[in-house]
Amino acid sequence: MGIRILRARSDSPSGHQWAVVEGDLARPLDAAYETTGELIERGLPAFAKSEAKLGAPVPLQALELLSPVTHPCRVIAQATNYREHVREVGLDPGARSSNVLFTKSSAAIAGPNDAIVRPSHVRLLDYEIELGLVIGKHTCGPMKTAADRLGDLVAALVVGNDVSARDVQVPEGQFYKGKSYRTFCPLGPYLFVPDASELARWPELQLTLRVNGEVRQDARAGDMIHRPAETLTEVTSIEDLSPGDVILTGTPGGVALAPPKKPLRLIAELLPEAVKWRMFVDKQAKSARYLKAGDRVTATIRTPDGRIDLGTQNNLVR
Repeated sequence: MGIRILRARSDSPSGHQWAVVEGDLARPLDAAYETTGELIERGLPAFAKSEAKLGAPVPLQALELLSPVTHPCRVIAQATNYREHVREVGLDPGARSSNVLFTKSSAAIAGPNDAIVRPSHVRLLDYEIELGLVIGKHTCGPMKTAADRLGDLVAALVVGNDVSARDVQVPEGQFYKGKSYRTFCPLGPYLFVPDASELARWPELQLTLRVNGEVRQDARAGDMIHRPAETLTEVTSIEDLSPGDVILTGTPGGVALAPPKKPLRLIAELLPEAVKWRMFVDKQAKSARYLKAGDRVTATIRTPDGRIDLGTQNNLVR
């Protein structure tokens, strides 16, 4: 059975404490790990050998949860990787042959219950629930990852939200900047460390995001176009990875962004750049789907039978 590991604020020298989740309780790890990478390299082998020492249980509600993925690390993300999301942004899923990759600043990482802070200049604040793959080993050079050997590289799964400032990302062509403001990457609440049989069930995971209780996104991970083994193989061909890095695997349909229809896009291409993008932002800003101060975003990833549950994020927008 998989292990759920959280990171909570504490009065220890590091300022945090790792713990194993058991129902509504958490049992602290006796050993101290400064980073997620250290936890994976030193702590997980202790669990595998049944040598991990746990402290007395404490109620989960008594803990202030932090992101279980520590900064700094690599945060690599995929764009337009779910068929329905490709359709809603006006593209053809059948024509998507390239695996679009980009990075987010790890300074954007926030805890599962932290506020999402909208910068004052951002009008189009969007949400994107994503399944995160937490890397478990060092790579150096290209590495072929087989679909049935994901565990060779993936140590854990985590809930992610690729928060996006669409009025920066789209008009400026700035994926990195538009998706990297502070708090734009809530992660957690847990690292779910699966066994091989659980990891093989990743396509069954249901990604559900709600805003103020209204379901906005709800889809299975199996709708991905470029699947984890393919993506990990491609990423290692261009980047060396380390334990604790995270790959965000794309978002399902249901985001706030709604690009203009093709005829309007063709007309817009005839306009000066400044006019075209001002019209785009003004039109998008009329949508009630974009996040505003006071909205509450909840995100869950689990299998329908509940046997694999990555927990729930609960973030207030301010």
